[in-house]
Amino acid sequence: MHIKEELAERHTLSVLVDNEPGILARIAGMFTARGYNIESLTVTDVSEDQSVSRITIVTSASSHVMEQIIAQLDRLVPVHRVTDLTAFGPHVERELALVKVAGRGDDRIEALRLADVYRARVVDATTASFIFELTGSTDKIDSFVALMREVGLVEVARTGVVAIARGAEAA
Repeated sequence: MHIKEELAERHTLSVLVDNEPGILARIAGMFTARGYNIESLTVTDVSEDQSVSRITIVTSASSHVMEQIIAQLDRLVPVHRVTDLTAFGPHVERELALVKVAGRGDDRIEALRLADVYRARVVDATTASFIFELTGSTDKIDSFVALMREVGLVEVARTGVVAIARGAEAA
């Protein structure tokens, strides 16, 4: 009898936690100790009194491993709630990137043309380089960065994924 091996799928987790020192290290440590990879990680205050933060984690795992990850996160104190937005349903994900491109002549013109197609905004310019600001899905940013490699990519800074469930209810 063959047991079908489950494929890893990308999941976006929303973790509400008390905003206290060390919680991010504890969550990252839990992933490290169990050999789970974090593909993206963002943290921000979400309460008026700055007592609660939302940690958004993107990871890839089979459904069985994802159940383990969620259960282990749920057991950590001071975690309030863990939501797998991927399983929850429709949600919106965005990422911000700053992309520095150097070039002259045709490469410079091509970089500006591509930036226009991707709706990237020029936030800094010199006679030898541009810094573009781009917001969108991870795939959109990956595609833009790949194209910029061909015309003079210098460096990239990315925020990581932020996500929220669609609809009137909180996830």
